[in-house]
Amino acid sequence: MTQTSTRPRRLSPAEVHALLGEPEAMIKAKIQDRIDEYFRLFIAHSPFLSMATADAEGRADCSPRGDYPGFVKVLDEHTLAIPDRPGNKIADSFRNLAENDGIGLLFLIPGLRETLRVNGRAYPTDDPDVLARMQTEAKDPVLAIVVEVAEAYFHCGRALVRSRLWDPASQALAEEIPPVGEIAASQFGMDIDPMALTRSLEESYRKLY
Repeated sequence: MTQTSTRPRRLSPAEVHALLGEPEAMIKAKIQDRIDEYFRLFIAHSPFLSMATADAEGRADCSPRGDYPGFVKVLDEHTLAIPDRPGNKIADSFRNLAENDGIGLLFLIPGLRETLRVNGRAYPTDDPDVLARMQTEAKDPVLAIVVEVAEAYFHCGRALVRSRLWDPASQALAEEIPPVGEIAASQFGMDIDPMALTRSLEESYRKLY
């Protein structure tokens, strides 16, 4: 007997709105169109963000970005710059921005439950003055992403509280995952010692700076 797969029921925007209700006035009022002094302070202390983009067809991608705290620079109250550090060179974000310049950022600070969300438009640049501001230990990025801010606001910490993300006990979850070298060797059919591959990857992480 052949089983027919079924997808969960799709809700309309009206149905979703009926289930969630209206946001409180204070929630709506917190959304700003610029980077104020508190957002600037948060960005200056954030070593990590998630960056969401999508192509012309709406196919979405979300990538992690991280560096020293304050690696994202506030150029002015309406503009941010994100350095493009060496990575996998797939360049999904750059391809997406060439087709659709919308962008969403989520900044985190270790130990802090609240996050900062920034939405807007973005494009790549090789402007020397911008890249010079992102120098770390005599290394300049080759490219940066300039973000023109349309919305910025703090997001409450419920998700991080529920996830226990900053609870040291949660780090034990990492022990349940096989080493990255073992995963790569299995997924890609690589004829290599998984532990040797893991050690090689760990060594590459140590050479980032």
